[in-house]
Amino acid sequence: MTETTAVPSVPKAELHVHLEAGAAPDLVRRNAARYGVDVSRLFDDEGRYLWTDFSAFLVAYDLAASVFRTPEDFAELAEIYQREAAAAGSIYTEFFVSPDFGERSGLGYRSYLDGIVEGLRRAEAATGIVGRVIPLVERHYGPERGVEAARMAVNNLVPEVVGFGMAGEERLHTPDEFSAAFEIATEAGLPLTCHAGEWCSWEGVAATLDAIPVKRIGHGVRAIENADLVRRIADEGIHLEVCPVSNVTLGVYQDYTDHPLLALRAAGVRHSLNTDDPPFFWTSVGHEYGVARDAFGLSDAELAVVTRTAIEDAFCDEVTKARLLARL
Repeated sequence: MTETTAVPSVPKAELHVHLEAGAAPDLVRRNAARYGVDVSRLFDDEGRYLWTDFSAFLVAYDLAASVFRTPEDFAELAEIYQREAAAAGSIYTEFFVSPDFGERSGLGYRSYLDGIVEGLRRAEAATGIVGRVIPLVERHYGPERGVEAARMAVNNLVPEVVGFGMAGEERLHTPDEFSAAFEIATEAGLPLTCHAGEWCSWEGVAATLDAIPVKRIGHGVRAIENADLVRRIADEGIHLEVCPVSNVTLGVYQDYTDHPLLALRAAGVRHSLNTDDPPFFWTSVGHEYGVARDAFGLSDAELAVVTRTAIEDAFCDEVTKARLLARL
C-alpha cells in the first residue's frame, strides 16, 4: 500500500469497511505471537498480505481474524484503524461487524461489540474521528443464521450501532430469503444496506432492491450493465458504497479505465469512496481518494462533494450528521 496519491486537503469519510479486514499486518503479527498462531504464510517478503485469488483471500482473511480474541484486541483494532484514518484526513467511518463472527470467536457478540465500541470512543476522544457500527448477516451461512444475527443485533443496541446489512458470498441464496432478518432490523429502526453487484451481475442489485428496503448497496457497480436499473438507482436516491481499489485488485474490473465509477456519477448515482478490506488490497481511505483523483480525474471540489454525500447518506443520527457536515 502506498499513500503517495493521498489527497490531504479534502476531508474524507467511508461507509464500507469490514472491521477484521482493517487489521494491519504488524498488528496481526503482534497478536499472533501473543497467541502462538503461525501466520507466516499470510505475508510476502515485504510484509504485506499475500493471496492469489478470491478463495485465497478469504482464507487469509479468516486466519488474520483468528488472532483477535478479547474485547481489548478488538478495541485496539478499531482504535488503530481510526487513528490512521484520521491522520489521512478522515472524519467518519462506518464499520461492518459480524454477530456470527463474535459468536464463532468464542468471545460472544456483546463482548466483541463492547470492545469495538471502546476502541471507537478512544479514537474519537484522541482525534475527533467518529466511528459507527453496522452488524451484518453473513449470507453464505443461510437465512436461519441471518435471523439469529438480526436478533443479536437488535438485542444489543448501543449508540454506535446505526444500521444493519448483509455481506458474504452473493452467489449463494437470493435476497428475498433474508426478508425475515431484515424485517427484524427494520422494526428496530435500523436502516439497511446490502452487498450486491460485485461478483454477480446487475440482476443481483435489482433483486436486492425488489426484496429489501435498502437505502444503500455495498459495491453495486455491476448495475452499470443495465441502464434502466441505473436510472432506478438514481431516481430512488439509492447510495452505492463504491470500492474502486477492491474491485480492481480482486479482478471485478481489469483496471480503472474499465471501472464504471465515472459512468455512475454521470448518471446521477449517489456514492461514496470506500476501502472494503484495506490492508489486504494495499489501500487506505487516503489512497482511495487519491485514486479517484489520479485515475478518475476527480477534482478536490468533486471529492469534497463525495465526502458530503457520504455523510448525508450515513446511518448515524441527525445530530452527529450535522456536526460532521459542519466540519466540511
